[in-house]
Amino acid sequence: MATRAIDPQPTMLGELVVPGDKSISHRALLLSALTSGSSTITGLSHGADVSATRRIIEQLGATVAPLGDTLEISGGRDLLTASSAALRCENSGTTMRLVLGIVAGIAGHHRLVGDASLDRRPMDRVTVPLRRMGAAVRGVGERELPPVEVEGRPLRGISYELPVPSAQVKSAILLAGLNAHGPTTVLETIPTRPNTEEMLRAAGAAITLTRTETRTTITLEPSALEPQAWVVPGDPSQAAFFIVGALLAGEGDVTISGLYGDQTRIGFLDVLARMGGHLERRPGAANTVTVTARSSRLRATVIDAREIPSLDEVPILVVAACGAQGTTSFRGMAELRIKESDRFEASLALARGLGATAHGEGDDLLIEGLGTSRAFSELSVDADGDHRLAMAAAIAGAVGAGSRVDDFDAVATSYPGFLEDLEGLG
Repeated sequence: MATRAIDPQPTMLGELVVPGDKSISHRALLLSALTSGSSTITGLSHGADVSATRRIIEQLGATVAPLGDTLEISGGRDLLTASSAALRCENSGTTMRLVLGIVAGIAGHHRLVGDASLDRRPMDRVTVPLRRMGAAVRGVGERELPPVEVEGRPLRGISYELPVPSAQVKSAILLAGLNAHGPTTVLETIPTRPNTEEMLRAAGAAITLTRTETRTTITLEPSALEPQAWVVPGDPSQAAFFIVGALLAGEGDVTISGLYGDQTRIGFLDVLARMGGHLERRPGAANTVTVTARSSRLRATVIDAREIPSLDEVPILVVAACGAQGTTSFRGMAELRIKESDRFEASLALARGLGATAHGEGDDLLIEGLGTSRAFSELSVDADGDHRLAMAAAIAGAVGAGSRVDDFDAVATSYPGFLEDLEGLG
Protein backbone atom coordinates (compact mmCIF):
# COMPACT_ATOMS: atom_id res chain seq x y z
CA MET A 1 0.00 0.00 0.00
CA ALA A 2 1.71 3.13 -1.24
CA THR A 3 1.27 6.40 0.63
CA ARG A 4 1.38 9.61 -1.37
CA ALA A 5 1.75 13.14 -0.03
CA ILE A 6 0.01 15.79 -2.15
CA ASP A 7 1.34 19.33 -1.71
CA PRO A 8 -0.86 22.42 -2.03
CA GLN A 9 -1.08 23.56 -5.64
CA PRO A 10 -2.47 27.12 -5.78
CA THR A 11 -2.81 27.11 -9.56
CA MET A 12 -4.54 24.58 -11.80
CA LEU A 13 -4.06 25.71 -15.38
CA GLY A 14 -3.86 24.03 -18.76
CA GLU A 15 -5.45 21.64 -21.22
CA LEU A 16 -5.99 17.95 -20.66
CA VAL A 17 -7.15 14.78 -22.38
CA VAL A 18 -8.35 12.23 -19.84
CA PRO A 19 -8.30 8.43 -20.38
CA GLY A 20 -10.87 6.70 -22.54
CA ASP A 21 -14.28 6.18 -20.99
CA LYS A 22 -14.08 3.14 -18.72
CA SER A 23 -17.65 2.00 -19.28
CA ILE A 24 -17.38 2.18 -23.06
CA SER A 25 -13.96 0.47 -22.97
CA HIS A 26 -15.36 -2.57 -21.14
CA ARG A 27 -18.23 -2.87 -23.59
CA ALA A 28 -16.08 -2.40 -26.69
CA LEU A 29 -13.91 -5.34 -25.59
CA LEU A 30 -16.85 -7.59 -24.76
CA LEU A 31 -18.85 -6.81 -27.90
CA SER A 32 -15.74 -7.30 -30.04
CA ALA A 33 -15.22 -10.72 -28.43
CA LEU A 34 -18.81 -11.67 -29.32
CA THR A 35 -18.48 -10.48 -32.93
CA SER A 36 -17.36 -12.85 -35.70
CA GLY A 37 -14.41 -11.30 -37.49
CA SER A 38 -12.00 -8.54 -36.50
CA SER A 39 -12.90 -5.31 -34.70
CA THR A 40 -10.62 -2.48 -33.62
CA ILE A 41 -10.66 -0.24 -30.54
CA THR A 42 -8.91 3.14 -30.37
CA GLY A 43 -8.66 5.16 -27.16
CA LEU A 44 -9.16 2.23 -24.78
CA SER A 45 -8.78 2.96 -21.07
CA HIS A 46 -5.50 1.57 -19.70
CA GLY A 47 -6.78 1.20 -16.14
CA ALA A 48 -6.58 -2.09 -14.27
CA ASP A 49 -10.36 -2.61 -14.43
CA VAL A 50 -10.42 -2.61 -18.22
CA SER A 51 -7.25 -4.72 -18.33
CA ALA A 52 -9.12 -7.37 -16.32
CA THR A 53 -11.84 -7.47 -18.98
CA ARG A 54 -9.22 -7.74 -21.72
CA ARG A 55 -7.54 -10.72 -20.04
CA ILE A 56 -10.88 -12.47 -19.58
CA ILE A 57 -11.93 -12.24 -23.24
CA GLU A 58 -8.55 -13.73 -24.14
CA GLN A 59 -9.14 -16.55 -21.65
CA LEU A 60 -12.48 -17.25 -23.28
CA GLY A 61 -10.89 -17.52 -26.72
CA ALA A 62 -10.80 -14.07 -28.35
CA THR A 63 -7.50 -12.87 -29.82
CA VAL A 64 -6.22 -9.39 -28.92
CA ALA A 65 -3.37 -7.80 -30.87
CA PRO A 66 -1.97 -4.27 -30.38
CA LEU A 67 -1.64 -2.11 -33.50
CA GLY A 68 0.05 1.05 -32.24
CA ASP A 69 -2.54 2.90 -30.16
CA THR A 70 -5.27 0.59 -31.45
CA LEU A 71 -6.25 -2.94 -30.45
CA GLU A 72 -7.49 -5.52 -32.95
CA ILE A 73 -9.83 -8.13 -31.52
CA SER A 74 -10.74 -11.29 -33.40
CA GLY A 75 -13.73 -13.01 -31.90
CA GLY A 76 -17.05 -14.71 -32.43
CA ARG A 77 -19.47 -16.54 -30.15
CA ASP A 78 -18.54 -19.87 -31.76
CA LEU A 79 -14.90 -19.29 -30.70
CA LEU A 80 -15.66 -18.61 -27.04
CA THR A 81 -15.32 -21.53 -24.64
CA ALA A 82 -15.14 -22.03 -20.89
CA SER A 83 -11.70 -21.47 -19.36
CA SER A 84 -10.17 -24.06 -17.03
CA ALA A 85 -8.75 -21.18 -14.96
CA ALA A 86 -10.81 -18.76 -12.87
CA LEU A 87 -11.86 -15.54 -14.57
CA ARG A 88 -10.15 -12.92 -12.41
CA CYS A 89 -12.19 -9.72 -12.33
CA GLU A 90 -9.81 -8.08 -9.82
CA ASN A 91 -11.48 -4.91 -8.43
CA SER A 92 -13.92 -4.44 -11.31
CA GLY A 93 -17.61 -4.85 -10.57
CA THR A 94 -18.37 -3.91 -14.18
CA THR A 95 -16.19 -6.76 -15.42
CA MET A 96 -17.84 -9.34 -13.20
CA ARG A 97 -21.43 -8.31 -13.83
CA LEU A 98 -21.10 -7.98 -17.60
CA VAL A 99 -19.05 -11.13 -18.02
CA LEU A 100 -21.71 -13.04 -16.05
CA GLY A 101 -24.20 -12.05 -18.75
CA ILE A 102 -21.92 -13.49 -21.43
CA VAL A 103 -20.72 -16.74 -19.85
CA ALA A 104 -24.22 -17.67 -18.66
CA GLY A 105 -24.86 -18.78 -22.26
CA ILE A 106 -21.45 -20.36 -22.98
CA ALA A 107 -21.38 -24.12 -22.30
CA GLY A 108 -19.10 -25.33 -19.53
CA HIS A 109 -18.12 -24.31 -16.02
CA HIS A 110 -17.07 -20.74 -15.29
CA ARG A 111 -15.74 -19.39 -11.99
CA LEU A 112 -15.56 -15.61 -11.56
CA VAL A 113 -13.42 -14.28 -8.72
CA GLY A 114 -12.50 -10.82 -7.46
CA ASP A 115 -10.06 -9.16 -5.09
CA ALA A 116 -10.84 -8.56 -1.40
CA SER A 117 -12.84 -5.42 -2.22
CA LEU A 118 -14.92 -6.96 -5.00
CA ASP A 119 -15.61 -10.00 -2.81
CA ARG A 120 -17.69 -7.68 -0.57
CA ARG A 121 -19.92 -6.47 -3.41
CA PRO A 122 -23.26 -8.25 -3.95
CA MET A 123 -24.00 -9.90 -7.29
CA ASP A 124 -27.64 -10.84 -6.63
CA ARG A 125 -28.95 -8.01 -8.80
CA VAL A 126 -27.42 -9.81 -11.78
CA THR A 127 -27.85 -13.44 -10.75
CA VAL A 128 -31.61 -13.06 -10.09
CA PRO A 129 -32.57 -11.93 -13.63
CA LEU A 130 -30.05 -14.31 -15.21
CA ARG A 131 -31.68 -17.24 -13.40
CA ARG A 132 -35.03 -16.08 -14.76
CA MET A 133 -33.43 -16.43 -18.19
CA GLY A 134 -32.55 -20.05 -17.34
CA ALA A 135 -28.97 -19.51 -16.20
CA ALA A 136 -27.31 -21.77 -13.62
CA VAL A 137 -25.47 -19.17 -11.54
CA ARG A 138 -24.77 -18.90 -7.84
CA GLY A 139 -22.71 -16.69 -5.55
CA VAL A 140 -21.94 -16.89 -1.84
CA GLY A 141 -24.64 -16.23 0.76
CA GLU A 142 -27.94 -14.40 0.52
CA ARG A 143 -26.48 -11.46 -1.45
CA GLU A 144 -24.49 -13.84 -3.68
CA LEU A 145 -21.05 -12.41 -3.13
CA PRO A 146 -18.09 -13.52 -5.26
CA PRO A 147 -16.78 -15.98 -6.18
CA VAL A 148 -19.65 -16.73 -8.55
CA GLU A 149 -20.04 -20.15 -10.21
CA VAL A 150 -21.78 -20.52 -13.59
CA GLU A 151 -22.75 -23.55 -15.66
CA GLY A 152 -23.33 -22.24 -19.16
CA ARG A 153 -26.56 -23.31 -20.84
CA PRO A 154 -29.11 -22.10 -23.42
CA LEU A 155 -31.03 -19.03 -22.25
CA ARG A 156 -34.48 -17.58 -22.93
CA GLY A 157 -35.48 -13.97 -23.26
CA ILE A 158 -37.40 -12.26 -20.44
CA SER A 159 -39.04 -8.95 -19.63
CA TYR A 160 -37.41 -7.42 -16.55
CA GLU A 161 -37.94 -4.12 -14.75
CA LEU A 162 -34.83 -2.96 -12.91
CA PRO A 163 -35.64 -2.64 -9.19
CA VAL A 164 -32.86 -0.04 -8.81
CA PRO A 165 -31.07 1.96 -11.52
CA SER A 166 -28.06 -0.02 -12.76
CA ALA A 167 -26.38 0.15 -16.14
CA GLN A 168 -24.36 -2.92 -15.18
CA VAL A 169 -27.44 -5.06 -14.51
CA LYS A 170 -29.14 -3.78 -17.67
CA SER A 171 -26.02 -4.60 -19.67
CA ALA A 172 -25.65 -8.11 -18.25
CA ILE A 173 -29.25 -8.94 -19.22
CA LEU A 174 -28.86 -7.52 -22.74
CA LEU A 175 -25.57 -9.34 -23.32
CA ALA A 176 -27.21 -12.57 -22.21
CA GLY A 177 -30.16 -11.82 -24.48
CA LEU A 178 -27.99 -11.57 -27.61
CA ASN A 179 -28.00 -15.38 -27.92
CA ALA A 180 -31.17 -16.20 -25.98
CA HIS A 181 -34.36 -17.73 -27.35
CA GLY A 182 -36.90 -14.98 -27.96
CA PRO A 183 -36.79 -11.23 -27.24
CA THR A 184 -35.31 -9.70 -24.10
CA THR A 185 -36.83 -6.53 -22.64
CA VAL A 186 -35.39 -4.29 -19.91
CA LEU A 187 -37.48 -1.53 -18.35
CA GLU A 188 -35.98 1.45 -16.52
CA THR A 189 -37.86 4.02 -14.46
CA ILE A 190 -34.68 6.09 -13.98
CA PRO A 191 -32.41 6.32 -17.05
CA THR A 192 -28.89 4.90 -16.69
CA ARG A 193 -25.91 5.30 -18.98
CA PRO A 194 -26.98 4.03 -22.45
CA ASN A 195 -23.60 2.76 -23.65
CA THR A 196 -24.64 -0.86 -24.13
CA GLU A 197 -27.79 -0.24 -26.14
CA GLU A 198 -26.09 2.45 -28.25
CA MET A 199 -23.17 0.17 -29.04
CA LEU A 200 -25.39 -2.84 -29.74
CA ARG A 201 -27.36 -0.79 -32.24
CA ALA A 202 -24.13 0.46 -33.87
CA ALA A 203 -22.97 -3.16 -34.21
CA GLY A 204 -26.15 -4.16 -36.03
CA ALA A 205 -28.18 -5.72 -33.22
CA ALA A 206 -31.98 -5.73 -33.54
CA ILE A 207 -32.70 -3.39 -30.63
CA THR A 208 -35.46 -0.84 -30.07
CA LEU A 209 -35.87 1.87 -27.42
CA THR A 210 -39.12 3.47 -26.35
CA ARG A 211 -39.07 6.40 -23.92
CA THR A 212 -41.90 8.04 -22.03
CA GLU A 213 -41.78 10.55 -19.18
CA THR A 214 -41.74 7.74 -16.63
CA ARG A 215 -39.83 4.85 -18.19
CA THR A 216 -37.48 3.59 -20.86
CA THR A 217 -38.17 0.24 -22.53
CA ILE A 218 -35.32 -1.55 -24.32
CA THR A 219 -36.13 -4.64 -26.39
CA LEU A 220 -33.44 -6.82 -27.97
CA GLU A 221 -33.98 -9.66 -30.43
CA PRO A 222 -31.32 -12.41 -30.67
CA SER A 223 -28.68 -10.91 -32.94
CA ALA A 224 -25.35 -11.50 -34.62
CA LEU A 225 -23.00 -8.51 -34.40
CA GLU A 226 -20.94 -6.90 -37.13
CA PRO A 227 -17.24 -5.96 -36.72
CA GLN A 228 -16.70 -2.34 -35.73
CA ALA A 229 -13.95 0.27 -35.49
CA TRP A 230 -14.71 1.50 -31.96
CA VAL A 231 -13.38 4.92 -30.92
CA VAL A 232 -13.60 5.50 -27.15
CA PRO A 233 -14.24 9.11 -26.04
CA GLY A 234 -12.82 10.64 -22.86
CA ASP A 235 -14.23 9.58 -19.48
CA PRO A 236 -16.37 12.33 -17.87
CA SER A 237 -16.08 10.75 -14.42
CA GLN A 238 -12.29 11.14 -14.58
CA ALA A 239 -12.60 14.68 -15.89
CA ALA A 240 -14.80 15.58 -12.91
CA PHE A 241 -11.78 15.56 -10.56
CA PHE A 242 -9.93 18.23 -12.53
CA ILE A 243 -13.07 20.26 -13.22
CA VAL A 244 -13.77 20.55 -9.49
CA GLY A 245 -10.08 21.21 -8.89
CA ALA A 246 -10.13 24.13 -11.31
CA LEU A 247 -13.30 25.58 -9.73
CA LEU A 248 -11.80 25.47 -6.23
CA ALA A 249 -8.22 26.48 -7.07
CA GLY A 250 -6.92 29.93 -6.24
CA GLU A 251 -6.15 30.33 -9.93
CA GLY A 252 -7.95 27.74 -12.01
CA ASP A 253 -8.52 27.52 -15.76
CA VAL A 254 -8.64 23.98 -17.15
CA THR A 255 -9.96 22.75 -20.50
CA ILE A 256 -10.71 19.05 -21.07
CA SER A 257 -11.63 17.96 -24.59
CA GLY A 258 -13.28 14.97 -26.21
CA LEU A 259 -15.48 13.86 -23.30
CA TYR A 260 -18.41 11.49 -23.79
CA GLY A 261 -21.39 13.82 -23.74
CA ASP A 262 -24.44 11.74 -22.80
CA GLN A 263 -26.52 13.45 -20.11
CA THR A 264 -26.43 10.37 -17.86
CA ARG A 265 -22.66 10.87 -17.66
CA ILE A 266 -22.36 14.65 -17.41
CA GLY A 267 -25.14 15.41 -14.94
CA PHE A 268 -22.46 16.51 -12.48
CA LEU A 269 -21.80 19.53 -14.72
CA ASP A 270 -25.36 20.73 -14.13
CA VAL A 271 -24.82 20.28 -10.40
CA LEU A 272 -21.61 22.33 -10.44
CA ALA A 273 -23.19 25.07 -12.60
CA ARG A 274 -26.06 25.28 -10.10
CA MET A 275 -23.45 25.72 -7.37
CA GLY A 276 -22.12 28.76 -9.21
CA GLY A 277 -19.30 27.06 -11.10
CA HIS A 278 -17.95 28.95 -14.11
CA LEU A 279 -18.22 26.29 -16.81
CA GLU A 280 -18.19 26.44 -20.59
CA ARG A 281 -19.34 23.50 -22.72
CA ARG A 282 -18.66 23.17 -26.43
CA PRO A 283 -20.19 20.24 -28.32
CA GLY A 284 -17.95 18.17 -30.55
CA ALA A 285 -18.29 15.32 -33.01
CA ALA A 286 -19.82 11.94 -32.15
CA ASN A 287 -21.60 13.08 -28.97
CA THR A 288 -18.51 14.53 -27.32
CA VAL A 289 -18.10 17.75 -25.38
CA THR A 290 -15.20 20.02 -24.42
CA VAL A 291 -15.45 21.59 -20.97
CA THR A 292 -13.59 24.61 -19.56
CA ALA A 293 -13.72 25.24 -15.79
CA ARG A 294 -12.49 28.40 -14.07
CA SER A 295 -12.06 29.47 -10.44
CA SER A 296 -15.43 30.12 -8.81
CA ARG A 297 -17.08 30.84 -5.47
CA LEU A 298 -19.39 27.89 -4.95
CA ARG A 299 -22.65 27.81 -3.01
CA ALA A 300 -24.56 24.88 -1.58
CA THR A 301 -27.26 22.98 -3.44
CA VAL A 302 -29.40 19.86 -3.26
CA ILE A 303 -28.07 16.93 -5.31
CA ASP A 304 -30.44 14.09 -6.15
CA ALA A 305 -29.06 10.66 -7.00
CA ARG A 306 -31.07 10.69 -10.24
CA GLU A 307 -28.87 13.52 -11.54
CA ILE A 308 -25.76 11.33 -11.34
CA PRO A 309 -27.15 7.77 -11.71
CA SER A 310 -23.89 5.87 -11.20
CA LEU A 311 -22.90 8.10 -8.22
CA ASP A 312 -19.29 7.88 -9.44
CA GLU A 313 -18.82 11.63 -9.04
CA VAL A 314 -20.01 11.83 -5.43
CA PRO A 315 -16.54 11.78 -3.78
CA ILE A 316 -15.31 14.76 -5.78
CA LEU A 317 -18.67 16.55 -5.43
CA VAL A 318 -18.22 16.13 -1.67
CA VAL A 319 -14.96 18.08 -2.02
CA ALA A 320 -16.85 20.77 -3.97
CA ALA A 321 -19.48 20.88 -1.22
CA CYS A 322 -16.75 21.34 1.41
CA GLY A 323 -15.49 24.40 -0.49
CA ALA A 324 -18.98 25.86 -0.96
CA GLN A 325 -20.92 28.30 1.18
CA GLY A 326 -23.87 26.69 2.96
CA THR A 327 -25.08 23.13 3.50
CA THR A 328 -25.20 20.78 0.50
CA SER A 329 -27.62 17.85 0.64
CA PHE A 330 -26.90 14.64 -1.27
CA ARG A 331 -30.27 12.84 -1.51
CA GLY A 332 -30.84 9.11 -2.04
CA MET A 333 -27.23 7.92 -1.73
CA ALA A 334 -27.85 4.34 -0.49
CA GLU A 335 -25.91 2.83 -3.42
CA LEU A 336 -22.71 4.42 -2.12
CA ARG A 337 -22.58 1.74 0.56
CA ILE A 338 -21.86 -1.05 -1.96
CA LYS A 339 -19.22 0.59 -4.12
CA GLU A 340 -15.49 -0.26 -4.03
CA SER A 341 -15.62 0.83 -0.41
CA ASP A 342 -18.47 2.05 1.77
CA ARG A 343 -18.41 5.40 -0.02
CA PHE A 344 -21.23 6.72 2.14
CA GLU A 345 -19.14 6.60 5.32
CA ALA A 346 -15.93 7.37 3.41
CA SER A 347 -17.51 10.54 1.98
CA LEU A 348 -18.48 11.70 5.48
CA ALA A 349 -14.96 10.97 6.72
CA LEU A 350 -13.46 12.86 3.76
CA ALA A 351 -15.58 15.94 4.50
CA ARG A 352 -14.80 15.86 8.22
CA GLY A 353 -11.10 15.41 7.47
CA LEU A 354 -11.19 18.65 5.48
CA GLY A 355 -12.74 20.45 8.46
CA ALA A 356 -16.37 20.56 7.27
CA THR A 357 -19.35 19.55 9.39
CA ALA A 358 -20.92 16.43 7.87
CA HIS A 359 -23.47 13.84 8.89
CA GLY A 360 -25.82 11.27 7.43
CA GLU A 361 -29.59 11.15 7.69
CA GLY A 362 -30.88 7.83 6.40
CA ASP A 363 -29.62 7.65 2.82
CA ASP A 364 -28.76 11.36 2.64
CA LEU A 365 -25.43 13.11 3.14
CA LEU A 366 -25.41 16.65 4.53
CA ILE A 367 -22.23 18.72 4.33
CA GLU A 368 -21.84 22.24 5.71
CA GLY A 369 -19.17 23.84 3.56
CA LEU A 370 -16.29 26.06 4.60
CA GLY A 371 -16.88 28.65 1.87
CA THR A 372 -13.46 28.21 0.26
CA SER A 373 -10.87 25.50 -0.24
CA ARG A 374 -8.31 27.78 1.44
CA ALA A 375 -10.05 26.90 4.71
CA PHE A 376 -9.51 23.15 4.24
CA SER A 377 -7.58 21.33 6.94
CA GLU A 378 -4.60 19.22 5.98
CA LEU A 379 -6.11 15.85 5.09
CA SER A 380 -5.02 12.34 5.97
CA VAL A 381 -7.10 9.50 4.51
CA ASP A 382 -6.88 5.79 3.72
CA ALA A 383 -8.33 5.14 0.25
CA ASP A 384 -8.95 1.50 1.23
CA GLY A 385 -8.72 0.32 -2.38
CA ASP A 386 -11.13 2.97 -3.69
CA HIS A 387 -9.68 4.80 -6.69
CA ARG A 388 -12.26 7.59 -6.66
CA LEU A 389 -11.71 8.32 -2.99
CA ALA A 390 -7.94 8.47 -3.57
CA MET A 391 -8.29 10.94 -6.45
CA ALA A 392 -10.83 13.10 -4.59
CA ALA A 393 -8.48 13.30 -1.60
CA ALA A 394 -5.60 14.26 -3.88
CA ILE A 395 -7.58 17.10 -5.47
CA ALA A 396 -8.70 18.30 -2.03
CA GLY A 397 -5.07 18.39 -0.90
CA ALA A 398 -3.93 20.21 -4.03
CA VAL A 399 -6.50 23.01 -3.71
CA GLY A 400 -6.32 23.09 0.10
CA ALA A 401 -3.65 22.50 2.72
CA GLY A 402 -2.19 19.30 1.30
CA SER A 403 -3.12 15.67 1.85
CA ARG A 404 -1.62 12.32 2.74
CA VAL A 405 -3.35 9.43 0.96
CA ASP A 406 -2.73 5.83 2.00
CA ASP A 407 -3.29 3.12 -0.65
CA PHE A 408 -2.91 5.74 -3.36
CA ASP A 409 -2.02 2.99 -5.84
CA ALA A 410 -5.76 2.33 -6.09
CA VAL A 411 -5.88 5.04 -8.79
CA ALA A 412 -4.35 2.51 -11.20
CA THR A 413 -7.80 0.89 -11.28
CA SER A 414 -9.02 3.60 -13.64
CA TYR A 415 -6.44 6.37 -14.11
CA PRO A 416 -2.77 5.26 -13.89
CA GLY A 417 -1.52 8.68 -15.06
CA PHE A 418 -3.65 10.74 -12.67
CA LEU A 419 -0.83 12.14 -10.55
CA GLU A 420 1.23 13.15 -13.59
CA ASP A 421 -1.76 14.99 -15.04
CA LEU A 422 -2.43 16.72 -11.72
CA GLU A 423 1.18 17.87 -11.45
CA GLY A 424 1.13 18.99 -15.09
CA LEU A 425 -1.68 21.42 -14.33
CA GLY A 426 0.37 22.99 -11.56
